[in-house]
Amino acid sequence: MTAEEALAFVSKHGVVLASAPGPVPTLVTAIVGAPVKGSWWGHPKGREIFRVLSAVRESPDVLVCRLVDNKITFVHRRLWPALVRVAERFEARQIAQVHEEHTASGRHVTRDIAFPKWVPPDAMSQSRGLSEDEALKALGEWADK
Repeated sequence: MTAEEALAFVSKHGVVLASAPGPVPTLVTAIVGAPVKGSWWGHPKGREIFRVLSAVRESPDVLVCRLVDNKITFVHRRLWPALVRVAERFEARQIAQVHEEHTASGRHVTRDIAFPKWVPPDAMSQSRGLSEDEALKALGEWADK
């Protein structure tokens, strides 16, 4: 799967888990074509998975957070207003933006940007025009539980 195909997958589904199974589609499963047992790092397509996940994480059209089941989740920009509208339904940790960084020493660190600091002004203003029901419908059945 190319980075463009992965971004199209996230755009189509709106809310996608990175690698964990759950109530929404999983990008690693889409890349491989089947669920991956255990860690995807050891999968024969591990390098491709890493490349594609990295590209999706870096896209300005994708929010990386822990929205679904506190697992790494990708939310497409088109759903940000809906997410903002129903943000009170989620814990602060779930809707914080997650950034991964690699330090000069090679260490891997994550840094969270609290909600609503990551929300662009256009998504904030668009959220005001949505009813709660419209926002939940846009996010999908998993969100209305």
